[in-house]
Amino acid sequence: MNKLISIPQEAFDWYDDYAHGKMDRRTFMKKLGGLAALGYSMTFLTSALLPNYAFAEQVSFNDPAIRASYLSFASPEGHGTGRGYFVQPATAEELLPVVLVVHENRGLNPYIKDVARRLAKAGYVAFAPDALHSLGGYPGNDDEGRAMQSSLDRDKIQHDFVAAAHFLKKHPLSSGQLGAVGFCFGGYMVNYLAAVEPDLLAAGVPFYGTPAHESLRHQIKAPLMIHLAEHDSRVNATWPDYEKALTAHGVVYQMHMYEGTQHGFHNDSTQRYDKANAELAWQRTLAFFHEKLASHQP
Repeated sequence: MNKLISIPQEAFDWYDDYAHGKMDRRTFMKKLGGLAALGYSMTFLTSALLPNYAFAEQVSFNDPAIRASYLSFASPEGHGTGRGYFVQPATAEELLPVVLVVHENRGLNPYIKDVARRLAKAGYVAFAPDALHSLGGYPGNDDEGRAMQSSLDRDKIQHDFVAAAHFLKKHPLSSGQLGAVGFCFGGYMVNYLAAVEPDLLAAGVPFYGTPAHESLRHQIKAPLMIHLAEHDSRVNATWPDYEKALTAHGVVYQMHMYEGTQHGFHNDSTQRYDKANAELAWQRTLAFFHEKLASHQP
């Protein structure tokens, strides 16, 4: 899936509304069905818009360069106990910078696990918590995962990710330099982590995420690299006010807007994936983490 299939922009917009709880599945499918008059089949449209995680493995789970496991952590203000996917370089002989990986609004799916493996392959210790752990974990499909996550108390989810960030930062393999990268809901969580505890992150990379509440934005200290998609009206509408706040409070930030892309363009499991821009954003992310984390170890 190197290029977007030529389907109407409104279909991507409907999917975004559906994926973020603004449209139910029945309405979404009905609207897609209305495109049949333009010559699109439902099979074609659903395969283009809905994820296929067979495509989302750039680093194998049994790659000899990494070691993966699952770790639990205490989250007394959240759901009591959290759990996540922990990946480290196989031959780590010194303390390493650590990166928290935050999933979308549907739990720890295979794409997010692969992102964690990519980071470990690049020399970081990565940890990807599952917000759905208290409900049994990611159920294996996004529809159920999305419904499960929306049923949880949002404040408790936020506390879980704060607890996960502290757990990772203090891990025996950690150099104490903590970064965070997240996608969609995860992008929001990166912005939130940077704002809620100013000294928690050393660097944050939100992909198409909304900002933390305006009452928290003045607390941000961590440098941010913000990735936005051109065709993402919901998230992009929040950027002007966020930019003003970051500028007003002296936050070091970069914002990259990727021409022609859709919300979710980094996710290689759907036709929203834009290979060239996803790879560019990822290389920028790794360079940013290297500058802010790896080169500032104590």
